[in-house]
Amino acid sequence: MLTHEMTILALYGLLVALTLLGQATGAATQLDMGYLLSSRDEKRTLEGMAGRFDRALNNSVVAMALFAPAILILNANDAFSPDTLILAQLFLGARVLYLPAYVFNLVGFRTLFWLIGFASTVLLLLLAL
Repeated sequence: MLTHEMTILALYGLLVALTLLGQATGAATQLDMGYLLSSRDEKRTLEGMAGRFDRALNNSVVAMALFAPAILILNANDAFSPDTLILAQLFLGARVLYLPAYVFNLVGFRTLFWLIGFASTVLLLLLAL
């Protein structure tokens, strides 16, 4: 049975995929096709909105690396509760808001949404112990 928390994990995976599409689209507008098709041994930096998508993607992958184990451990232990659902919902909501806040350079909001998502994740990890 797919729980609400596992659904939230899947939805967050889709948000990370959407972020990847934004990053790839931005990269394609700034970098030549030869570089994009290469092994990219030479590091090039994306600028503006494309650069913010790139950094948001990296941050989103780190967030997934912390959030997913908490949800998977809670699922394996059949330890979901109303508290875990609220924390998972807070995490997803914060991460959904984090992406446009970062991409559109909404200073302050990006940090607030990051903190809400991070705190939710830490609490989920503690509940998973």
